[in-house]
Amino acid sequence: MTTLDTVTNIVVAGLGGQGVIKASDIIADAAFRSGLDVKKSEIHGMSQRGGSVASDVRFGRCVFSPMVPAGEADFLLVLAPDQVDNNRHMLRPGGVLIAPDLIDAAQLATPRSLNVALVGALSALLPLDPTAWREALHASLPAKARAANDAAFALGRAAAARLGTPTPTTAAARLGAPAPRTVAVSSTLP
Repeated sequence: MTTLDTVTNIVVAGLGGQGVIKASDIIADAAFRSGLDVKKSEIHGMSQRGGSVASDVRFGRCVFSPMVPAGEADFLLVLAPDQVDNNRHMLRPGGVLIAPDLIDAAQLATPRSLNVALVGALSALLPLDPTAWREALHASLPAKARAANDAAFALGRAAAARLGTPTPTTAAARLGAPAPRTVAVSSTLP
């Protein structure tokens, strides 16, 4: 688990229309509401045509740059399976990959809430105030979608809890393999 004494680096990646920017907005807002310095950047590319989208969120006591350098992300949250390999280089050794197959899409009220479910999984791994997460979620999404998104967020937290706190050692033991360079919080990814 990360501590608030250091800068936490998060990269959210996916395809245009999946809610990458909305997910990073919620993460940044929760960190800000927890009293931390927050910086955020976005790369839209061909997002309107379903192209790759990435957003960096950095928070801690004092953050100077919004960009997460390659190989330094503590967490990589990916919304599209085909974007995992494209963005894996962003993770630091021992970083945590939160992949879309962590969530059973059939349990979501709407497939559009996958981003919120994965943010819920991430929230279980960060020492931010739970009230800040709820306030950030509600501030970022319309009231009419609140119930579906609250349920998706809870589903993500529960999925992360079922896997336990990911570390290179515990993930390797669960997979029956040597400690990996990257820890995958996923049901199928190594």
